[in-house]
Amino acid sequence: MATRVTAGAVALAVALLSLAGTANASSRRTTQAKPTVVLVHGGWADSSGWNSEVTALQRLGYPVIAPANPLRGLASDAAYVRSVLTTIDGPIVLVGHSYGGAVITNAAVGVAQVKALVYIAGFAPDKGESLVQLVTKNPGSEIGPQTTIARKYPLADGSGEGTDLYLTQQGFATAFAGDVPRRLADQLWAGQRPFSEEAFASPSGEPAWKTIPSWYLVAAKDRAIPPATQRFMAARAHAKVAEVKASHVPMISQPEATLKIILAAARRAA
Repeated sequence: MATRVTAGAVALAVALLSLAGTANASSRRTTQAKPTVVLVHGGWADSSGWNSEVTALQRLGYPVIAPANPLRGLASDAAYVRSVLTTIDGPIVLVGHSYGGAVITNAAVGVAQVKALVYIAGFAPDKGESLVQLVTKNPGSEIGPQTTIARKYPLADGSGEGTDLYLTQQGFATAFAGDVPRRLADQLWAGQRPFSEEAFASPSGEPAWKTIPSWYLVAAKDRAIPPATQRFMAARAHAKVAEVKASHVPMISQPEATLKIILAAARRAA
């Protein structure tokens, strides 16, 4: 999926180098002096959704990792991301989109080098909350039986079956990526990575946002996580908030706003 994000979106993000104030030689710093930015994707997506941000951050000299989120269950997915975090030296800015927000909320607990959490239209659950509860907290989400397809898959340990959730083609184009060109939305839909029903229903653990400074980019035209719910989660986490008129995928449709809030967190984490 690495080639599906348009060259125009990449060029737009790269053009934002001035946001960091490092475009001239006198302000250059070594890669080691900057925090590592870890980008965690959510369901119905993969790490290529961060291509614009990865390109821009690397040009600015930031170390960047965009690991594959397993999308199997919240506890196991958080444990996997935590295992990645523990291999990184120095401060970390941990960024999560959508379900990736729930993952970083759990993965960062107890990891001292995580200095900032950044939610991009992401779930920021409190202890005991599930994505199902948060999606239905306020009206406006189009995620449901009409926009999802359930497909069984065999569990790795041979103990039975799990259920994967996929978005329908129309649901992807409207509920998920409403401000992305339809041809690109259809490409992204065809290669979407589903996530398990278990991940959608799992209760969250103790949230890292209670102890780690947080930033939140609200997608004001989101039809997956209602904007009212995003604002509620951001306020509860005492996050520094920005808003953008975007669908559920601002990292693709509004990379400049996404990059700006990541850089704001990175400057504080350095």
